[in-house]
Amino acid sequence: MDSFHYLLAWLRRRPVAVLCLLLLLPIGLAIWTRPPAMPSYAATRAAWRPSEAWLRDRDGRLLDTVRVNFAVRRLEWVPLDHIAPVLQQAVIASEDRRFRVHGGVDWRGLGGSAWATLHGRPPRGASTITMQLAGFLAPDLGGPGARSFRAKLRQIRAAHAIEARWSKDQILEAYLNLASFRGETQGIGAAARLLFGEAPDALGRDDALLLAALLPAPQADAASVARRACRLGRIVDCNAIIAQAEAMTGSGRRLADDPNLAPHLAADLLGNPGETITTTLDARVQAVAIQALRHQLVELGARARDGAVVVVDNASGDVLAYVGGAGINSTAAQVDNAAAYRQAGSTLKPFLYEQAIERGFLTPASILEDSPVQLDTASGLYVPKDYDHDFKGPVSVRTALAGSLNVPAVRTLLLDGTDDFRDRLWDVGYHGLTEDGDYYGFSLALGSAEVTLLEQVAAFRALADAGRYRPLRLRSDDPAGQTRRVMSAQAAWVVADMMSDADARAVTFGVDSALRLPFWAAAKTGTSKAMRDNWCIGFSDRFTVGVWIGNAEGDSMTRVSGTSGAAPVWREMMLALHREVPSMQPRRPAGVSMRAVQFADGIEHSRREYFIGATGQSVLSAAPATARRPRIVSPVSGSVFALDPDIPVDRQRIRLTTTGAASGEHLRLDTLDLGLADASPVVLPGPGPHRLALIDAQARVIDRALFTVR
Repeated sequence: MDSFHYLLAWLRRRPVAVLCLLLLLPIGLAIWTRPPAMPSYAATRAAWRPSEAWLRDRDGRLLDTVRVNFAVRRLEWVPLDHIAPVLQQAVIASEDRRFRVHGGVDWRGLGGSAWATLHGRPPRGASTITMQLAGFLAPDLGGPGARSFRAKLRQIRAAHAIEARWSKDQILEAYLNLASFRGETQGIGAAARLLFGEAPDALGRDDALLLAALLPAPQADAASVARRACRLGRIVDCNAIIAQAEAMTGSGRRLADDPNLAPHLAADLLGNPGETITTTLDARVQAVAIQALRHQLVELGARARDGAVVVVDNASGDVLAYVGGAGINSTAAQVDNAAAYRQAGSTLKPFLYEQAIERGFLTPASILEDSPVQLDTASGLYVPKDYDHDFKGPVSVRTALAGSLNVPAVRTLLLDGTDDFRDRLWDVGYHGLTEDGDYYGFSLALGSAEVTLLEQVAAFRALADAGRYRPLRLRSDDPAGQTRRVMSAQAAWVVADMMSDADARAVTFGVDSALRLPFWAAAKTGTSKAMRDNWCIGFSDRFTVGVWIGNAEGDSMTRVSGTSGAAPVWREMMLALHREVPSMQPRRPAGVSMRAVQFADGIEHSRREYFIGATGQSVLSAAPATARRPRIVSPVSGSVFALDPDIPVDRQRIRLTTTGAASGEHLRLDTLDLGLADASPVVLPGPGPHRLALIDAQARVIDRALFTVR
């Protein structure tokens, strides 16, 4: 009591100090409880960044969604008028029943909470929607320790600041967009689509109750969430709600409105949160391509797991479909097979024949020999064979290309030159061919080089566009690109005509293959070494379609050819693209003439054929032996022969063979004349190096070969 009287006496003697103390206390309290500055509604909405990026087709239809930010899952900001009223009502009933009438703080609720605390009962939640929003906008207001006296005062002051500048609708809208619902899912946009597969404005009463029940405890188990939803909605029988809560909180959920039509292209193009890229793709064509590819992969079963499809509009160069993979049994589903480099197989042959025809070396009616050939290369003997391991003898260029015969293609490359052919391939967009022609060698005619499906389609589109090349467009804002003439219009048209000839194709593929359509279209198939890659690339008057079938990991397929693997997908796409308007053959350009041709010795049936300029002929025949350059066929220069000690010496011989020797040419081994070359003598030279020479009637050496016997 004495201490109290002493304090009163001290205060009476110091009125100024008392006054200062009374003034400083509220100032200190104000500083101590001052919250961070609250942003405006406009600034809050402008700062919103979705965790996703979106890929859309040429008409704005959603193709795919890619999650870029993995710390949080949120979609675009959802305006209040796009949120179901039943959800708004459920959230207000659950979190802040007097939201519409208070000024940011529910004093009645705070009083009730304080009274419960004083009487030892668990306090009721007294944070209003506005106070919770303040915690969302300034995380330190709603973080650990947010239930302390100081924290509550700071929330109250922040709530008053928000209410002074924001409307009630703006507050509720921001709250529903910033609230966390489950795991890393933030905002009603992501919650509605991820948990229920619905748009926010399509949510039903039970959906709304479950979402409102998640707000106090986003990580609660399904039973707890269901019980709270039932209490909130005054539902007696909770069985249906419990089942829905279990489905909502289960694993394996994905965004309901993500069509997942172009995952590989989306992964390549999208990289920034909130980004939207509009492509040249057509969602309808994309869906048809996916369906056609999946159907064929199901048909192939274990023989092939992966595939890719690219469709291009010939006039614009716009890519209408880009399917990097669709195999349900794929073991490398993330690989973009439309952009992966694979061996081209026979798909490069049209450009080889086009260049030879353009240069006047060949015509569609020229005769090429489809017979065994051995070519001496730096890496050894190269012996090309046809797909069916059969040889057709003399055939026309038309038959050789349409039937995809290998040996005639190699003979054409001998005429054209590997360097020139490699340069032509570079001109039409095969930019993976970075080495010179000698690096690829004669196998370049058969597609030993690696290319992408996108490059294939761009190159074949140049054939379709009368020899004009233009880069393809994938994004709507891609420039049109400069058009370059890379082939003559006449040669491109003639090659397209040969590729469309079902009768010429029949020699290899039969009369009713998947390449035969009820309208005009040109196509080329290809199969790479060991059947690792299977292609079909072709075009109509309006579209170019490319298909690849194989295994993304590079293992070989079994019994899958161009017409049984990729061609059925190409056919299905062409039929779908021309369902209403059939394709017509492009008009024959000036400089291409047509005449009737006959083939001697019944090599092929008489027909009408097309020629460029003055290259036309009416009668064609295989060159006689006397017209061919005599040369040594065997042994190939550089060969090494080893005598086997277990075989009698008189049973070991080397046959010396030539071709074209029909005018008395002789063979000379070292210094020994072996007689007429066409007799194909059999000899056994002694150990050591030897020189074999082919001598003409004037004693001139016209061919030679060096070999060794050990």
